[in-house]
Amino acid sequence: MIRIASGQGFWGDDLDAPVRQVEGGPIDYLMLDYLAEVTMSIMQKQRSRDPAAGYARDFAGLMERIFPACVERRIKVVTNAGGVKPRECARAVAEAGRRAGVGGRGRARIGVVTGDDLMQRLDELLASGHTLRNMDTGEPLHPTRDRVRSANVYLGARPIVDALSGGALVVVTGRSTDTALTYAPMVREFGWSRDAYDLLASGVVAGHINECGAQASGGNCLAEWWTIPDLAEVGFPIIETAPDGTFIVTKHPGLGGAVTLRTVKEQVLYEMGDPATYITPDVTADFTTIRLTDEGPDRVGVHGIRGRPPTPFLKVSIAYAAGYKAVGTLVYAWPDAAAKARAAAAILRRRLDRLGLAFDGLRVELVGWDSTHGPLAGDPPGDLPEVQLRVAVRSNDRRAIERFSREIAPLVLTGPPSVTGFAGGRPRVQEIMAYWPALIDRSVVEPGLSVDFVDV
Repeated sequence: MIRIASGQGFWGDDLDAPVRQVEGGPIDYLMLDYLAEVTMSIMQKQRSRDPAAGYARDFAGLMERIFPACVERRIKVVTNAGGVKPRECARAVAEAGRRAGVGGRGRARIGVVTGDDLMQRLDELLASGHTLRNMDTGEPLHPTRDRVRSANVYLGARPIVDALSGGALVVVTGRSTDTALTYAPMVREFGWSRDAYDLLASGVVAGHINECGAQASGGNCLAEWWTIPDLAEVGFPIIETAPDGTFIVTKHPGLGGAVTLRTVKEQVLYEMGDPATYITPDVTADFTTIRLTDEGPDRVGVHGIRGRPPTPFLKVSIAYAAGYKAVGTLVYAWPDAAAKARAAAAILRRRLDRLGLAFDGLRVELVGWDSTHGPLAGDPPGDLPEVQLRVAVRSNDRRAIERFSREIAPLVLTGPPSVTGFAGGRPRVQEIMAYWPALIDRSVVEPGLSVDFVDV
């Protein structure tokens, strides 16, 4: 049996959670998931401004804190913190290890997985007939090519397994699938073959439960959320798994949160498309076969999972520039807070029309009333103590967005009374990054994958 602990659900998650996982009890692996779909484009933008940037820099600081314990207890760390610069990330982690005093004598080796970044190959791939059609719209990528900012393939477990087999204590990848960060250690430890589809599918389900951090152990829990104890020091999930693919979802004792049938069920259903066809690079998992059992306090058993062969394709996460946006806000106070906010929005619209400004999208929301449920919220009561007016615009014309940003502050003295919340200055003009999901034949990607090693 091995224990695989989740320590990070996204870039910006609880910085102390991985420390609690390492210090709170026995674990064999710590998996850290940093990448959402748009995160790669953010890292690509960082790299364009600074050639040394493009990865989750706080990962190195975290490793400096936990490196000594990981070396002493041989806790292996698997992460996709490498973003678009996995080699630079590995070098930063090696430096962190030296600062932490674990350098030398081969005690800490870092495996670096590369080959997921297709930006330098994009024109070659398009020219050779790989249209990279948008999976949602069917459009080919070619007309949008000049606006593409990042293109990364979702990799599976095999290169991570290779890194672990090469003696890596820490494995750094780029755009790995979230689930592979958990089931790659299973493949490595238990020697599962490429066609052991039921076992691999069990690993995928374990990875899916682990990937969002505390969301499986009581965080963001919809059902009776108020009953979840001590979320201030929530224990992230831990997968205790056996060679036959069965596993227990649990957490360290003494930490907050809860692992129950309902918290695990909610995570299983998270981001679910066709539950019978959950596609990953290594296996197609059937989530309808999952069986859960209550194994005691903070222990949920998972078994019965079936899998099928993978598809011939890998998914590509592409981000492209899709214009600009800006969001302006003002707060209006009682009495008639909502009426004042709506009047201010009407005044703003008339001024924008007078200036001849056209936008691809203009959205008005009353935060505190209809920003979540929209028209379903109905009309607000007249006695709201306060409400925030939020106006957002989107356009390919940056000049129009910049002019809009200059029209919010004048409402303070030329609009309805009782306004506040304008001390933050003009709204910031931001470039919009849109998501373009596509498929590519795995045969043009997998031969280019490689694993390198850096010794601390």
